[in-house]
Amino acid sequence: MDLFQKKMKSSDLETLKALPLAERMRPINFDQFFGQTKIIGEGTPLRKAIETDQVTSFIFWGPPGTGKTTLAKMMAQATEGQFLSFSAVISGIKELKAIISKAGAYYKLSGRKTYLFIDEIHRFNKSQQDAFLPYVENGDIVLIGATTENPSFEINSTLLSRMRVYVLERLTESELSEIIMSALEDSERGLKKSNLTIDDDALQFIAGTADGDARRGLVLLETAAIFVGDNAVITLESLKQIHQKSFALYDKSGEEHYNLISVLHKTIRGGDPDAALYWLARMLDGGEEPMYIIRRLIRFASEDIGLADPYALTLTLAVRDSYHFLGSPEGELAIAQAVVYMATAPKSNAIYTAFKKAQIDATEKGSLPVPHGLRNAPTSLMKELGYGKNYQYAHDHKDGITSQEYFPDALAGKSYYKPTQNGREKRIAEYMNWFKEQRNKK
Repeated sequence: MDLFQKKMKSSDLETLKALPLAERMRPINFDQFFGQTKIIGEGTPLRKAIETDQVTSFIFWGPPGTGKTTLAKMMAQATEGQFLSFSAVISGIKELKAIISKAGAYYKLSGRKTYLFIDEIHRFNKSQQDAFLPYVENGDIVLIGATTENPSFEINSTLLSRMRVYVLERLTESELSEIIMSALEDSERGLKKSNLTIDDDALQFIAGTADGDARRGLVLLETAAIFVGDNAVITLESLKQIHQKSFALYDKSGEEHYNLISVLHKTIRGGDPDAALYWLARMLDGGEEPMYIIRRLIRFASEDIGLADPYALTLTLAVRDSYHFLGSPEGELAIAQAVVYMATAPKSNAIYTAFKKAQIDATEKGSLPVPHGLRNAPTSLMKELGYGKNYQYAHDHKDGITSQEYFPDALAGKSYYKPTQNGREKRIAEYMNWFKEQRNKK
């Protein structure tokens, strides 16, 4: 029998009866697994490694409910290895090292590998993760780490360099629909004996509400099945009665937090108000602190709009005060107003770029002295030393323009700010050209 088509024993099926539907429907072979074809499909490197029993340590990185634990179990079963599962939340390194130390002896006696699956491996700190290094290097175990966090930030670089990372993607609504239907039609592990049917709009609702998470979709299906009873139809109305609110995938301290604020910033910069409103809604729906979003919008007003429309900064500061006064949800409308305004406003990063250049010179050129003519001279000694000498008082000159050099001598004539032709900056550019012309005439 092909190693990807092994069937569950009858004793195992008896054990499953008492488990929740999501656990009962956990695939036991690759034919039952939906999604992740880029990783585990025919001809992929990981699939070939399993088929030839040459799996080495790796990390599964992906959202909840995408199959990390299930795939790890199926790999061990397909290669007839020993599967040990631990959670970094409740397991200690000392306990794991005691078990790992026996893995080498197990391989020598049985010729079978030990697959050590560590769920939420990012919960171990960097020094704790070092404990796995010698066992991964000598091949005593096949370490499979599962994480919802970016391994680049959460996994020790020395351990990460010895493990391949496979990125699991959130399941599509089509794949989730297939999972739901398979649960309704499975007579051994699923709900076939309950003789249930489901309306198309109800199936679409579950698939959408699941938010890429198979477990969440199956939990909702099981709840609906209990609610409507046997020999019934699961309708959209029945689902809405039992389903109060979906909780979007969002971690206010993790990568998704930074992904969403990044896409909001880039969408506003790109000038799309509709998409910007969507990403704002996603962040607020996920529980993001509104004042964090407002702080980022204030920053955006200076970084990406600047003097092309200086009112953007005034508006975002007003939004801050409005939200402080109103709170949620009323104050969130002011945030939406700022998002749309800035998405449609003229853009310029000229101030941002100019200030960066000035900062580099200020850092790299050292403490260049203030020209004597621009120094204040409140004492006679300072005047004798030349402080304030030859200073040209702008109000004494036509149009307020002088030939005075305001830079330190080492930076004379330097230019940082290059205004665009967008919004108010077009007028600023005209002024700067006029200013240079007048200076040249002096």
